[in-house]
Amino acid sequence: MTDGWNWRQPGGTPAPAYPPVRAGQPVPTTATATTRGGPSTDVGAPGSPWWSDALADPWRDPHAPTALVLQAAPAGGTAEPEPVQDPDAPTSRRLGPVFLISLVTALLAGMLGGALGYAFAVRGGVGGGTALGAQPGEAPAAAQRRPDSLAGVAERVLPSVVTVRVSGRGGTSVGSGFVASADGYVITNDHVVEVSSGRATVTFNDGSTAPATVVGKDPESDIAVIKVSRTGLRPVEFGDSEALAVGDPVLAFGSPLSLANTVTAGIVSALDRTIRAGEPGGTTRYYAAIQTDAAVNQGNSGGPLVDGAGRVIGVNSVIKSLAADAEEAGNIGLAFAIPINQAKRITQDIIDTGKARRTVIGATVGDAGSGAASGVRLSAVEPSGPAATGGLRAGDVILRLAGRPLAEPSDLIALVRKHAPGSVVTVEYRRGSDRQNTSVTLAADVK
Repeated sequence: MTDGWNWRQPGGTPAPAYPPVRAGQPVPTTATATTRGGPSTDVGAPGSPWWSDALADPWRDPHAPTALVLQAAPAGGTAEPEPVQDPDAPTSRRLGPVFLISLVTALLAGMLGGALGYAFAVRGGVGGGTALGAQPGEAPAAAQRRPDSLAGVAERVLPSVVTVRVSGRGGTSVGSGFVASADGYVITNDHVVEVSSGRATVTFNDGSTAPATVVGKDPESDIAVIKVSRTGLRPVEFGDSEALAVGDPVLAFGSPLSLANTVTAGIVSALDRTIRAGEPGGTTRYYAAIQTDAAVNQGNSGGPLVDGAGRVIGVNSVIKSLAADAEEAGNIGLAFAIPINQAKRITQDIIDTGKARRTVIGATVGDAGSGAASGVRLSAVEPSGPAATGGLRAGDVILRLAGRPLAEPSDLIALVRKHAPGSVVTVEYRRGSDRQNTSVTLAADVK
């Protein structure tokens, strides 16, 4: 007998109806017994939410007889009660996916922040910002500073250039010089050290200083040699001043107006430009100079003039200026350097003997000649001297020496002193109305 209600399981399937059990029959252990009006006895499935409160059901017929509902046990063992999940119980959530999502988000945010920071730093903003300049391209050849470029030459020569400072009763003088040997010999101008009492101070390209002594000087050629108390120096490379041509590029090094390590560029403007210089009452100097338009000012004196390969081809010595006062004189593109072949020879003489030899032709110069090719007239010729040996006589007019035309007496002196003693030069001269040529072997004057 049933109670008249159709019970359904949570899953929606109708509960099976079981036949009643008569008195005296055994009660299976897997059944749940209910007694009318009494407490429920849970035999097979204690705590089942479907049967524990069946007697308290307000809709149950109180006159229905007591019934036992048997649950069929599955074959092969005791049936386990169907698990029931409380819908109100809190559910545990896995944190793994949440953590992974947070990590990926943080990484993406960091990458975005780095990209934005780079954009602000490099381009000054993001989108709509103004980018200055074009995209960088390959540097032009002139900016790569090849060893044979002007910058490459300057880098190679500057460590050998020095600033020379001397003090004496005549005042203080600042000039330039350059290292001629690794053991400390330095070439400069005589007029840079002429006020010195024999001592000088040399400042090198790196700013270091060293005391120096004057080894010797030749006022007439304007060359002086000093020696610093230091070894292992970097000497310059010497070139050949006789191999120069007008238009060759040159660089002038020195300390113009005490501005050390200054480099200026120009070209060879002329060769064998004869110059006569000197202060009134002082030594008269003669130059068969290299003329250049490289900017040279006071303080450049004694510094090197180098060719496009970085070889020294002259010693900066004289400038021409429109100012009458030497203190106000400045560069106007007319500077003159002593040819290095002459300067090197005199330097070697000073180092070896303490004094320089002077080259002579063995004749006294009178006045300039007359006519289209004026030349220089010889007023006297020394017996057995170089000129006499070459067949020259007093009164002859020398028109050219070694191919160079002469117009003033100083031209002959400067060109003769440019050559080394023992050099053989061709001389074109005029005797009366005849032009003739001869060879003269120049000699050294015994001083």
